[in-house]
Amino acid sequence: MHKEDFFTHYLLDTAWDEMCRPDGSARNHYVELMKRMQQITPQELKQRQQVADDTFLAQGVTFTVYGHEAGTEKIFPFDLIPRIITDREWRRVEQGLTQRITALNMFLHDIYHDEHILRDGVVPRDLVYSCRHYRREMRGVSVPQGIYINVTGSDLIRLPNGEFVVLEDNLRVPSGVSYMLVNRQMSKQVFPQLFDHYNVQSVEQYGQMLLSTLRSLAPHTNEPNIVLLTPGSYNSAYFEHTYLARQMGIQLVEGRDLVIHNNTVYMRTTSGLQKVDVIYRRIDDDFIDPLVFRPDSVLGVPGLMHAYRAGNVAIANALGTGVADDKALYAYVPAMIKYYSGQEPIINNVETYLLSDAQQRQYVLDNLESLVVKAVGESGGYGMLIGPQSTAAQRAEFAARITQEPRGYIAQPTLQLSRAPCIIDGQLEARHVDLRPYILYGDRVTIVPGGLTRVALTRGSLVVNSSQGGGSKDTWVLYADTE
Repeated sequence: MHKEDFFTHYLLDTAWDEMCRPDGSARNHYVELMKRMQQITPQELKQRQQVADDTFLAQGVTFTVYGHEAGTEKIFPFDLIPRIITDREWRRVEQGLTQRITALNMFLHDIYHDEHILRDGVVPRDLVYSCRHYRREMRGVSVPQGIYINVTGSDLIRLPNGEFVVLEDNLRVPSGVSYMLVNRQMSKQVFPQLFDHYNVQSVEQYGQMLLSTLRSLAPHTNEPNIVLLTPGSYNSAYFEHTYLARQMGIQLVEGRDLVIHNNTVYMRTTSGLQKVDVIYRRIDDDFIDPLVFRPDSVLGVPGLMHAYRAGNVAIANALGTGVADDKALYAYVPAMIKYYSGQEPIINNVETYLLSDAQQRQYVLDNLESLVVKAVGESGGYGMLIGPQSTAAQRAEFAARITQEPRGYIAQPTLQLSRAPCIIDGQLEARHVDLRPYILYGDRVTIVPGGLTRVALTRGSLVVNSSQGGGSKDTWVLYADTE
């Protein structure tokens, strides 16, 4: 394949390009990848993509799109070309996320105990109390080691100047880490020589790191019985639940498999009841205990909250963490960092307009065509308006929503997410990407060197969520001597 054929559709614009400098030359850490791509034939490329698709299908690497008329189970789209990040860049990401997660954890402990940050007026009290994920039932509850957010998946984007910023924090039951792991297996299979050349830092230890984190939470025992609590096979992330349970060698259970007796959690087995010490839950707060939260839930465990409050079981992540996921409270994370640590944020936020403020709300209503509006409690790309790609009718609809419920929305500038090379119909094209690193917090904060790079596969799209037509690619973090 000739360079001019393969790169014909690779066009640069004002967004930061992960592979190319503005003049079109390759960044140092992409030179070898570009050279290999110029040598490969279209038939070889097609064969490697087919290997990836067939392997994902055989392994059941799928996700669920609810309400999709053509069927809900979809193979997770995988792009062959890895995203490459230098060790220097990664060290800054690690430092910034460690600082951020530490502050967010302190915030959660504070609002459920002494409320210093609310009393001092750094974060508005009514903003916290009006959040639908704030759990009054967690007031005064001591969680293991005082750590609320044991598993976090923060979404990062890179601005046109090359700077990483945090787009949002996912602190409840963040998903996608299984795709990070299977993507790594696949890239090593389809590009073994290229992978060996780059000397990439490993992500395969994530399962054992997660298990170690969960072990550190166990109350009253050094040999805890740990389970992964899933809503069941119809959940969109069920593949991930089964995958992680196998990786850690723990039992995958549903709510009906657990029972509470004397404020202690037990698992039903063929040999009788077994005590459970730690639950890695993949069920939202609302459904986890019908005696305390939603009474119509059949997914949770009646009485689990009583055992939790008694300190007889650890739950990761802790209940009530969703309050710090609220997109309106996101705007105050830099203030939280400064309040608890006295430091400036290493990784900044995206500028955010709070629509409960009359002046900011009016500005947003006057400029909807240039802004992104998001529902504060939604995820997966739902409840969102992208102004430059919207119709007048859509803008009018969101204006009415904002006016009716200003607390329920925030707005941000329309950002140019960075772009990375992708194989699209046999050609190399640039597509917008973000990055979701996974942060574990047990005895200490640990971040796997990599993460899930999500890709907006549709040309021009800024929505990377798989439920909205996005895909993913492997993320290679290099050792310092290979930059």
